Amino acid sequence: MARYDLRFKPSVAKDLRGIPRADVRRILARIEGLRDEPRAHGCEKLVGPDESYRVRQGVYRIVYTIHDEQVVVEVIRVGHRGEVYRGR
Repeated sequence: MARYDLRFKPSVAKDLRGIPRADVRRILARIEGLRDEPRAHGCEKLVGPDESYRVRQGVYRIVYTIHDEQVVVEVIRVGHRGEVYRGR
């Protein structure tokens, strides 16, 4: 299986600024794991018109899309579980 490229929406940098550094390291390690297995154990497809998925990392959620034809994972949003789905 090919390794997927990672892409981030510009707003993800802003999302990460409000999260403690130790948690950011764990979140980024989890995102890095999506390169090899974007549909890993624990990922959930979100309801909606786009092909969005989410994975948990502690109390945080990573929302992303998978573009299999381009072999790309695009991270859309990162945030606390109570706030990440608002404004989608």
